[in-house]
Amino acid sequence: MNSALAHEQSLLLSALLGGGQTPDLQACLHDAQQTRGLQAYQANGVALAERALSAAYPVVTQMMGAESFGPLAHHFWRQHPPARGDMAEWGSELAEFLEAAKQLADEPFLGDVARIEWALHRAGLAADAEPDMPSFGLLGQSDSATLVLSAGAVVLQSRYPVASLVNAHIGGHPSLGQAAALLQSGAAEFALVWRQGFKPRVRTSSAAEHALVLALKSGLALELALEQALEHALGAALERAADEPFDFNQWLIQSVQDGLVIAASAGA
Repeated sequence: MNSALAHEQSLLLSALLGGGQTPDLQACLHDAQQTRGLQAYQANGVALAERALSAAYPVVTQMMGAESFGPLAHHFWRQHPPARGDMAEWGSELAEFLEAAKQLADEPFLGDVARIEWALHRAGLAADAEPDMPSFGLLGQSDSATLVLSAGAVVLQSRYPVASLVNAHIGGHPSLGQAAALLQSGAAEFALVWRQGFKPRVRTSSAAEHALVLALKSGLALELALEQALEHALGAALERAADEPFDFNQWLIQSVQDGLVIAASAGA
């Protein structure tokens, strides 16, 4: 590519991302029409950034308010410009961006809320997969057999009641008042995100389920995954009495019904 052309494109990209019109760029713009065109692209870019982030992070948008989220989206656009044309793929760094923002230090839970929302967003984009009921016969045939989870299944351990906060905003269960009370009390939560049919979902989880899903996602055989889950369940019981005893058989039945577990495999 011609070096002069490459320089012009670099200047234009910087301006489109909100860097302003430098003297070098103004020298590249040959008439008022080109200048107006650039200004229109800049405005469209800012609007596109806000729409794309709001679509992926509706709860963060509600919590911050549109008047605050708009400028934040613009700043995020400049710091983390899209790397590809599909805007649905853009925005994964928002959690870390929120946690690094000094003006949001009084709302430290926003980072984990964003992580839950990004997991929901990605689960919604995941490929469809039909449950394979006959495959569960493998569970009694091999020590290496394991379970296959729904596309987009993600677990998160947070110091904040993030699953409750997200569900309060998107579904009303729990209520906003109940979620606020959990936050004020300093409640921590394990959160589970998965895809139930075509719908991404999030709910609170237990220490045992958290450990089990992590182990299954890593490809561990079910027997070893269960050992890890029961160890975490015992540890949680020693720390507090909040978690009920983990019943794997009941968990498996419910997880298949809910679409969290979709098949079994022979394993490695």
